[in-house]
This record gives sequence, structure tokens and C-alpha cells, in this order.
Amino acid sequence: MERQRTRQVMLALAVAGGLLLTGCAGGEDGSNSSTDGAKGGSYGSAFPAPNQPQGEQDQDESRDFDSPERKAPDYLSTFALDVDTASYGYARRTLAEGRRPDPATIRPEEFVNSFRQDYDRPDGNGFTVTVDGARTDQDDWSLIRVGLATRNAEDDADERPPAALTFVIDISGSMAEPGRLDLAQRSLDTMTERLHDDDSVAIVTFSDQAETVLPMTRLGGHRDRVHRAIDGLEPTYSTNLGAGVETGYRTAVKGLREGATNRVVLISDALANDGDTDPDSILDRIDTARREHGITLFGVGVGSDYGDALMERLADKGDGHTVYVSGADDAEKVFCEQLPQNIDLTARDAKAQVAFDPETVRQFRLIGYDDRRVADDDFRDDRVDGGEVGPGHTVTALYAVRTRPGAEGHLATATVRWQDPETRAPHERSAELETFHDSLREANPRFQVDAVAAYFADALRDPYTDQRLPGRPSMRELAHWADELGGRTDDSAVRELAATIGRARHLTD
Repeated sequence: MERQRTRQVMLALAVAGGLLLTGCAGGEDGSNSSTDGAKGGSYGSAFPAPNQPQGEQDQDESRDFDSPERKAPDYLSTFALDVDTASYGYARRTLAEGRRPDPATIRPEEFVNSFRQDYDRPDGNGFTVTVDGARTDQDDWSLIRVGLATRNAEDDADERPPAALTFVIDISGSMAEPGRLDLAQRSLDTMTERLHDDDSVAIVTFSDQAETVLPMTRLGGHRDRVHRAIDGLEPTYSTNLGAGVETGYRTAVKGLREGATNRVVLISDALANDGDTDPDSILDRIDTARREHGITLFGVGVGSDYGDALMERLADKGDGHTVYVSGADDAEKVFCEQLPQNIDLTARDAKAQVAFDPETVRQFRLIGYDDRRVADDDFRDDRVDGGEVGPGHTVTALYAVRTRPGAEGHLATATVRWQDPETRAPHERSAELETFHDSLREANPRFQVDAVAAYFADALRDPYTDQRLPGRPSMRELAHWADELGGRTDDSAVRELAATIGRARHLTD
């Protein structure tokens, strides 16, 4: 305890007048604890990460690999939360067809966030924070996991606020391929039956032009009208995605419902080839609807050829997220099982910041979230965009961390900050991590699944380079590891991961 008090005094002097990361008073046993507070509240005694350099760095800390590695004068890492999973879904589809996915479409955080977690959940809006870690087989490198979870979606699914959903559906010629428009139609028909009577639906279609085929319509007493609009969709010409999104938002604003969750749901292969195809230009035209009316975008990707980059860009800047649907099972899960997550919100503009202790941590690297990085000084600037998260979601971030030889004690403090979806009041919650000694193979099975998913994404992105994630096994070893975890977790998604790694291995052997 004396060492901890001394360290806190030194750090407080080093960052006087600077921005401190909210902490929580951890117990002497080093367990993960957390606390909740709002802007302007008091700060706990947890380790605050400094914003200024803490002395000279070791000479061998200048080595980089693959993506930016923080040798950090400030020892902070900040990012907007992201619950997208499209990258993993599309990679799985591509490998099932005997093709290697384009490395540019591989986003490791979306692989990791595709799997179920076992984090504790809060009772109301906001998050719980879990931080744990395990050692890799390489030198002093470990993986540290930051897990954030919202309340269970099932807790109040029947009491959620009404939804006003504007479906923007691609009916271009490419959507005629089996598993695209036909799959979307079947899914929407099923979903229409599961929505509440007080929910509203509008339908916009686009090919070379966009058209509102169904204005905002309450489902109670009008489901047949919605079904007729869905069943009458037929593929036609080229893909003017910009016109579709713009018309969709115009329709959503016209049908805006106060007190409801207003959302645009874009269903497309995102192969834009007509009109405005620049995502920034498209988003500029809908910016007022997004900012002033709080209308978020949920992207559903389909098709063996898929415009991943365009869809991801639209969703990220549209305060939403993306998923990829490869078949009927995926569609059932997205449109029916996950529906409460895709409608309701429990947190707006959510960001995470992790402060590493320079006395115990030598190097660190956030795995993925390349397009979601936020300037450290903007963590508490609520004007800076974060991520929108709904009930039932978990967000996992993995770090590759190199500890100092013989390090013992505090390693990191993780904090999540979000705004209440209704009042916009800011809140924070934190948890701490002490040094650990368990290896990855001794870790929680769900942690091991996250590690396998991250290593697999790393192997697909850059299979031959020496600049791999520390401790990354061969593809053969990953396949065996995933297969073992499929049995231990009795999880069909993990067994499918093992099969997917097996397909990738055969393509690279």
C-alpha cells in the first residue's frame, strides 16, 4: 500500500492541471472493482494515467509491428465503442466459398465481438466493466481483455419504447442473386410479425432511383399492408445507394415519432455504381437528420460480393453499426433474436479509455479498432462522437501488452464514458487490473475464444509477416484450439469458428 501511495503522489505531481482518468478504489486483493459517476463527480484513488512523458523510454521500445504500437508518453488508449460484426460474417462466407477474404476487410475487433461473452451485466442503462488478462508464450507479452456489457435485452423487451423503423432496401440487379433480396424479404416478413403493434415501419427502395413505397405505418391493424409492400419488391437496375439513403432519411424525418427509437435500416450488398458513391458526401446530406433528430443507421450487408468498406463507413459515421447476413440462420438471428438490440439504445456516444501503468507496462497495442480511435484529450469531450450501444450488447477490446521484467502490482485502469440516451447526462464506470500469472490456456474459456478470434483475424490480415501478434499460433494450432473450445463451451458459434479456421488453413497450406 505504501508503494501505491507513493506512486499516486508522484503521478499527481506529473499531471497537475491535466486530464485525469476516472478511477475506482480497488481492493487490496487486486480484484476487478468498478464505480459509477457523472461528469463533475469526485475521482477515486485508482491509478490515473499521466498525459506527460514519464522519463526515458527503453532503447528497444522503438520496434513497431503491423499497426501502431503505443510507446506512449501518456500511456493512454482511447477509442469509440463498436459492436459491428460484419467483417467476421463476410470472411466466414468468403472462406466457405473457397476464397481468401481481402485483408482490407478484416477488422479484428469484429471477429472478437461476434462471440458470446460471460460478463456481469448492469441492472439499468450503462455498462459493467471487466478487465482480465493472461500471458502468451512470447517473452513478457500478455493479452489484456477489456469487457463492457449492457443490460440483458430480455429484461424489458416487452416494455421497450416504440420503434419507428425506415427500411431502405436495395433492389438493384445484383440483389437478384439468391441469398440477397429474397433472403431480406423472408426476414422482413418474419420480423414484421414479431414487432409490437405500436411500432411503425416505412419502406424505401432504390436501384437507379429511390422511392418510398410505404410511408411510416403503425403495425397495429396494418401488418398485411406491410407484408404486401415487402412481397412486391423485385430487383431492377443499377445501385444508386446515395439516393436510397437520402430518401430513407427524408422518409424517416417525415415519419419521426417523439419518444420512439427512430432508425434507418439499410439492407444492401453496398455495390454502389450509380449516382453519388462517396460515403462522406452521402453522410453530409443526411447530417441534420442524424444530429438533430437522433436517427441512427443500422447496416445489414448481404451477398457474396459485398461493398464492405462503404457499408462500414456509412454505419460508423451514421451513429450505427453493421452486420453481415450470409444465410437464413444469420437472418433469423439478426432480424428476430437480436431485434431489441438493434432498436433500443442504452448508451449514446460511448467511448473507452485505458490507462496503463508505466511502472509495470513497457509497451501496449490495441488490437483492431483502427477506424474508431479517439484523441486521448477528447475522452471527456461530449461533443466528440462515440458509439451507440443497445441492450444485450457486449464490447470486447484486446490489448497486446509487454510488461516490465518482474513487474508486480497495478497494470491498468479501464473506464467507459457514455451519455444517457434520453437526457444526454454523462456517466462513467471504471475497473482496475493487477498483475496476473495464468497463461492463455489456463484462462477463462470465453477469454480463450476471444484470443483465438483475434489471432485468426491477424493471420488472415497478414499471414506471412514476422510482425504478427505476440504469441500467435500457426493456423493448424488455431484450428485445434478452436475445436477444443467448441467442445468446452458447447457453443455452435465456436464450433463454426473452428470449421472456418480449418477452411482458411487448407487455403494457405
